[in-house]
Amino acid sequence: MTTEKIVVVGASLAGLRAAEALRELGFTGAVTLIGDEPHHPYDRPPLSKAVLAGRLSTAHTQLPQLRRLDAEWLLGVAATGLDLHRRQVALADGRRVGFDKLLITTGTRARRWRDPVESALTGVHLLRTREDAERLRAALTARPRRVLVVGGGFTGSEVASLCRDLDLAVTLAHRDGAPLAGALGAAVGGFATGLQREAGVDLRLNTTVERLEGDASGRLRRARLSDGTALEADVAVVALGAVGNVEWLAGSGLAADGRGLLCDARCRARTADGGVAEAIYAAGDVARWPHPLYDGRLVRLDHWGNAVAQARVAAHNMLHRAVDHREHRELPTFWSNQFGVNLKSVGLTAGADQVVINQGSLDARKFVAAHGRRGRLVAAVAVDSPRVLDGYAALIEARVPFPPTINATDGPAGPPHPVPAAFPGGHAVPAGGHHREDDHDHR
Repeated sequence: MTTEKIVVVGASLAGLRAAEALRELGFTGAVTLIGDEPHHPYDRPPLSKAVLAGRLSTAHTQLPQLRRLDAEWLLGVAATGLDLHRRQVALADGRRVGFDKLLITTGTRARRWRDPVESALTGVHLLRTREDAERLRAALTARPRRVLVVGGGFTGSEVASLCRDLDLAVTLAHRDGAPLAGALGAAVGGFATGLQREAGVDLRLNTTVERLEGDASGRLRRARLSDGTALEADVAVVALGAVGNVEWLAGSGLAADGRGLLCDARCRARTADGGVAEAIYAAGDVARWPHPLYDGRLVRLDHWGNAVAQARVAAHNMLHRAVDHREHRELPTFWSNQFGVNLKSVGLTAGADQVVINQGSLDARKFVAAHGRRGRLVAAVAVDSPRVLDGYAALIEARVPFPPTINATDGPAGPPHPVPAAFPGGHAVPAGGHHREDDHDHR
């Protein structure tokens, strides 16, 4: 089949970089990018960092185009359906856009508060889009009496950190025994607990928010917590994870649900009956695929680097025969700045059963926590030690035994002593994949 028109649904980081890769690889046909937001693709990590801090406006988060695209942009209009047989995407304005090949990069959205009436209270916020960041920035600038953060994943923890930087009173309610524990395990979670409390966060662990209450004018005034307390708060930031933007695929025959769109390691979308959908590909936060380095375990990663790397693999495979396809096997990396430290990880903590402090120490606030699964190194998390992770990445790819031997000058004095990884619920999740309580460092 001659490929004359490629449609990209999702004007995201992955969508933009895939379109650029198509041109770089010599594709001269028509390219159409469809996005439900009115903006050209923009960078999301700064929203919870520089934008909330007031150091950067949302207008300056637009992603640069690295090469000329000669593309058609259909922005501010959502895709509402997909007809595989006719090879058409239905749009909310009634148009139907035909394609020879389709790339799905629709990403994720922030999980909303469970009660729509409470969610609609003035002062209740999500943080995913440019508009979300602008509204929350304005609310924080107004100096609320107290901010309630619901969820202690990366987004929630970064918002809490920013609130303390602004000298705002903040309470963080988290269902697990430590912030970040669901993504990085008990060792790093325990360390994060100390950082947050030392910074002045009112940290409520093993605690959920039962309801949000407003006044007669519809403004948030307080929250009822599962520990029996009532918390006065003017602003609440709901940071309870992300949901794949796949509703528009209902009835299409593709294997998609709230966890994302299932695809294979070649980025080809899978059908509900277990087959491969001809001419349909996926990349970025919405894609859920078997990672070749992790025994084919299905993963979905809300990572900036993953979106870029997967987009390039998808673009290559869209333009080549199956015999020349590549697998997406890049190790995920993730980073976060909060409470005065830099956290960075490489690999997947998913399924880790042991962890060891392989360099530095918790007391020194500079360390590397290596994660193992069934006797093999699978991930490493560094606190204020980002440069050492390249070496750990090579060890992970080489499938070295756990705990790894690195002979570093800041390594343990004696034999390493691994401890149980102790993820909440007895299982691990990807650092930045799902079901973590956050959806960011991606685009």
